[in-house]
Amino acid sequence: MKRIGVVGFGRRLQHMVKVVQRNDPDVVVTAIVDPAFDARRAEFPDVLGSATSYSGIEQMLHSGNLDGVMVGTRCDLHTPVAVEVLASNLPLFLEKPVAIDWEQFRRLSEAFSASKSPTVVGFPLRVSPLCELAARIVRSGTLGTLAQLQAVNNVPAYSIGYYMGWMRDEAQTGGLWMQKATHDFDYLLSLLGDGELAGQPTRVIAMESKQVFRGDRPAGLHCRECEIRHECVESPYLPGSARSRQTGREAASLQCAFAVDTGNHDSASALIQFESGLHVNYTQNFVTRRGAAARGATVIGHAATLSFDWYRDEVVVHHHHEARVERHSFGKGDEGHHGGDDELGRDFVKAMSGRTSSRASLAIGLESARLCLRARDAARATTSH
Repeated sequence: MKRIGVVGFGRRLQHMVKVVQRNDPDVVVTAIVDPAFDARRAEFPDVLGSATSYSGIEQMLHSGNLDGVMVGTRCDLHTPVAVEVLASNLPLFLEKPVAIDWEQFRRLSEAFSASKSPTVVGFPLRVSPLCELAARIVRSGTLGTLAQLQAVNNVPAYSIGYYMGWMRDEAQTGGLWMQKATHDFDYLLSLLGDGELAGQPTRVIAMESKQVFRGDRPAGLHCRECEIRHECVESPYLPGSARSRQTGREAASLQCAFAVDTGNHDSASALIQFESGLHVNYTQNFVTRRGAAARGATVIGHAATLSFDWYRDEVVVHHHHEARVERHSFGKGDEGHHGGDDELGRDFVKAMSGRTSSRASLAIGLESARLCLRARDAARATTSH
């Protein structure tokens, strides 16, 4: 039996614990720190039935007799919890973002340097079968001399939480560079061999804007209280809207996306230059819906261009100097993060067994966080002029 402790058993960790147990049925949750433990255990008796609840991380680490710890708290707590776990040298699964500001980044870097903990960060895109194939092709030299990477993330309707739920509070999340771009910067680094093909990032230019999810509606306004809830296209009470799948308690908790207290930009872009001179351009936006969703990259080389999109589940290579096009598909579109979650679960099981190093280690997580913080700083400097 492998005994794990969980800290913050929210929706993401509820899923990932089950993924880990699917990869190894001998994994059992024996310890938990979560203020809503009683409600969690009532909802997930099969997962938490053997768990002991602790009031704090230190108590759990000293009393839990654990083989690993999984952290899925709200984002502002990822770093302080991880620092405590790293001091114990236990295997650690840490949800992203690993840090939300420079002070947290510094603390986590120091704790990681002093720790022997095997680590897995919640970056499923880099380990998804589609991205791993794309990375192998790019690293193989098939594309020739690399000229540019172009990446896009047009986020569909699930962006609801960024404007209508708790994730609109940037003090808790660090904002959408840390929430969303952290995934994309991570997989872009993996395409470039984490420094092998283009060296390290040397310059970051960024900007952001808020054109749609802003307005003069009252702060704290909930959709359920709004007089136009049956007309607003963002309302869960408008039949057929992108939000109409939200029902009951979930719908009742949603706040107005056009109120004066909504946080987060609704689009942002960054240019990242590497030591080799190669540059990446990346853009994300949160107003797309349904089939307009896109997430992937185009890697342009002298010999060929590779492109992929997770929503379309396809890697395509156009050869420039011969009439040949390669297409690859995996059928992973409906699985957790396109098959990446299962790979992360497998890596964490291996980490607890001491058999392998993680494909999404904390060292990798810190590099993504560094890029995100640099982009956020650059964007804020741009908008201040």
